[in-house]
Amino acid sequence: MADTDFGHTLRRLRDHVSPAAAGLTVGPRRRAAGLRREELAGLAGISADYLTRLEQGRATSPSAQVVEALTRALRVSDAERELLYRLAGHAAPGADVVPSRIPPSVQRLLDRLADTPVAVLDAAGNLLVANRPHEALMGPIDGMRGIERNTAWRHLVGSGSRAVHSAQEQAAFEESLVADLRMTAARYPLDRQLQQLVRELRAASPRFVELWDSGTASVGELARRKVIDHPDVGLITLDCDTLVVGSDDLRILAYTAVPGSVDAERLALAIVVGTQSLVE
Repeated sequence: MADTDFGHTLRRLRDHVSPAAAGLTVGPRRRAAGLRREELAGLAGISADYLTRLEQGRATSPSAQVVEALTRALRVSDAERELLYRLAGHAAPGADVVPSRIPPSVQRLLDRLADTPVAVLDAAGNLLVANRPHEALMGPIDGMRGIERNTAWRHLVGSGSRAVHSAQEQAAFEESLVADLRMTAARYPLDRQLQQLVRELRAASPRFVELWDSGTASVGELARRKVIDHPDVGLITLDCDTLVVGSDDLRILAYTAVPGSVDAERLALAIVVGTQSLVE
C-alpha cells in the first residue's frame, strides 16, 4: 500500500508543479499545467521509464537518494518531503547525514542567476543541481548516475572535467578534494553513504589512498581563476567563486568573466551553443 501511496502522491505533486516553478521554460502552446514525466525524470536524474513504474506502483522501495532527487526537482515543502520519504519507507535525513536539501531561499538565488553558470554541491562534493548555462559550459549532467556525480570520484577515477590544470595545479586540486572530504567525514561520521564513498574511492584510486592516508587537513586557498576547454569555443578563462551556505552545508559554484572581455564573449557563445545542443 505504501508503494501505491508513494506513486499517487508523486503523481499528484507532478501534476500540480508548473514548469516555471520547477525552473523550466516552455512554449505558449503547452496544454499540460504540471510537469511531464520526461521533464521530472530529467530534473531528478532518473529514467522516464523508472518514474512511470514508481507512479504506477510497479517499482518498489525507491532509494533515499532517488526520493531526495525527486523532492529537489519538485521543490516540495518540508512537510511534503517528509511525507514522500515516509511513503517510500525511509526516515527523512537527520543531522548525522550530509545535507542535500536545497532550501527555497537558495533556490530563489539560483533562479536569479539563470544566465550565469551555477552548480550546487553538497559537503561531500556530490553534484546536486546545475543550471543550463553550467551544463552548456561544463557538459550535460543527465547521464551522471550515483557516484559519477561525486567530484572526487570524477577527478580521481573518472574522466575529470573540462577544466584545464597544470601538473602542479592538478596535484593541489586533488589534495584539496581529499582534504575537504576528510573534513566532511569528520563532521558526519555516521553517514553510511559517505562511508561507502570513501571505501569505493580507496578501492579504485591509489592516489586517493595516498592523499587520504597522508592526513592533510588543508592545502590552503586554491586559485579562483579556471581555464575551461570548451569543445566548440576553445579556452575560456573564468573566475570560479564558491559560496558556502553554512546552515545547510552546501557549496554554490558560479563562473563569471569580466564584462566586455574576450572571455566574456566566449562564455556567452559557449552558453548559446551549449544550450542549443541541450534542447536538440
